[in-house]
Amino acid sequence: MMWQDLGVDVKNRISGQIKTYCPKCRNKRSDKRDASLSCNLDTGAYKCHYCEWSGNINSTPAKTYFKPEWKNNTTVPDHIVKWFEGRGINQSTLLKARVTYGNEYMPQKGSEVGTIQFNYFINNELVNVKYRTLDKNFKLVSNAELVPYNIDSIHNEKTCVITEGEIDCLSFIQCGITSVISVPNGATSNLDYLDRFIESHFEDKDEIFIAVDTDKKGLDLRNELVRRLGAEKCRIVTYVEGCKDINEVLCKPGHGSTAVLQAIEDAQYVKIEGVFEVIDVSSQLDILFNEGLQKGATIGQPHFDDHISWVTGRLCVVTGIPSHGKSEFLDEIIYRLNLKHKWRVAYFSPENHPLEWHISKVVSKLTGKKFEKDKLSHEEYKKSVNYTNDNYFFIAPMDSSDIDTILEKAASLVRRKGIKMLVIDPYNKLEHNLTRDLSETQYVSQFLDKLISFAKKHNILCFLVAHPVKMKVEEGLYEVPNLYSISGSAHFYNKTDYGISVYRNFVTNTVEVYVQKVKFRHLGKPGVSYFHYNLENGRYVQSYNDQPPAWDNTNHLTKQLYNDELNIEEPEFDFDDGDLPM
Repeated sequence: MMWQDLGVDVKNRISGQIKTYCPKCRNKRSDKRDASLSCNLDTGAYKCHYCEWSGNINSTPAKTYFKPEWKNNTTVPDHIVKWFEGRGINQSTLLKARVTYGNEYMPQKGSEVGTIQFNYFINNELVNVKYRTLDKNFKLVSNAELVPYNIDSIHNEKTCVITEGEIDCLSFIQCGITSVISVPNGATSNLDYLDRFIESHFEDKDEIFIAVDTDKKGLDLRNELVRRLGAEKCRIVTYVEGCKDINEVLCKPGHGSTAVLQAIEDAQYVKIEGVFEVIDVSSQLDILFNEGLQKGATIGQPHFDDHISWVTGRLCVVTGIPSHGKSEFLDEIIYRLNLKHKWRVAYFSPENHPLEWHISKVVSKLTGKKFEKDKLSHEEYKKSVNYTNDNYFFIAPMDSSDIDTILEKAASLVRRKGIKMLVIDPYNKLEHNLTRDLSETQYVSQFLDKLISFAKKHNILCFLVAHPVKMKVEEGLYEVPNLYSISGSAHFYNKTDYGISVYRNFVTNTVEVYVQKVKFRHLGKPGVSYFHYNLENGRYVQSYNDQPPAWDNTNHLTKQLYNDELNIEEPEFDFDDGDLPM
């Protein structure tokens, strides 16, 4: 929503706090000159001090979810009770956790079959159910809210345990540890469903015990939980030899509940930042040994992908002559990484204001259509706006736009929204405090070190846009800039992990994107890719051998593109308790 949608005149301001006329009561008042409406342009909050009209333009209508009916039937048949007992979980625990049993249509079976039912509650209200067959078929309720299992149990508690599955959650309850939750969809590192619980259920925690599986997916889940919840709070639960999860510990002969409680007691805090032993990376080392170096995330532009693939925890410097499209091409990279890999992004981009202009460009890239009422249907418009609201976040230009303030806000977005990318565009719009005892080269070095450290600490991919110095012109054309062309220091090349230059060739009417640096060879190699720019939607299509461009105007928010063209993984249910006796 925009201010003009409410009929509010913000006087062309884009940030700060202002007072203006209230559209709700001004015409009804004798003193129409009274600016009674207070507006915070940074947060979107507004309130009239005369008629009390208030709200926030950034708020979006709450999504409506289907809620299954709670039948309050906790009777579980004897053969299911015995099945749980084979996993060390007794009937009393099933009653506490309100586990039920009943027939349910399972698409994997093509018919109704008997299912174990793990019931998901929020504030004691049923919001979802996971159905499970004995042979490990799973289903969540369609169009119901995705939330952690047993989330009510950790509210206002100072400690909690997070597991990878309901069976592990029940295993802790069996041992007397009741402040415990499970992720709802197995070992996926996409934790968007945590957003609404970070402040209410996790910020008050003194300790958070992470007890997930020991395979690669479990490791990825563990790392993302630590990143989102804060390393200073997290303790990592390890298991006795030969066990990959806590239920196996519970069931292992000679161990049982005593070993489970001991695992919590022995859980180690995340290591001191910057201090490592080989044992700290042993799991990653095993994966590297078995699978080798893996290519990073790609954006779906084949020739460009050959030159560069992306990993988080790194810094990329982007340069280019003004008006040659470096910010526009960076938006291309961002929207594709977001769609394909679900990496959320935060922008500090004062040159892309007002904000609604930038969002309109993103919407065009997503939908494949010009941002115009007669080109974009209302349904497409609302869907794309809701999508950007969930995945794009903007740090507003402030009175003090220094890098420390920006990174502080970005750190909050890591925790609260799980961003995986940060864009700072451009370098020269930041407030730089260059002291007398510091040369420009030294300052640039320290500045880049700060970005690199932030990217590593929060495991995000950081993009810095920097303008080159005035370029030479030969025969009416600018030369292609490189990272050494950026004013201030050669450190823009030396210290970055990735380096890109965007150049518009007015002779061939193409955009040339030069990958000038990829620090690690398994992630790519320097080279140039050629693109045509689609004026209809702001997308780039690759140019091949002077062939006419094959314009792509499809809607990239469709399910087909999500699943097929960009190969986005559906949530997986990766439960390993089936190795136990049935």
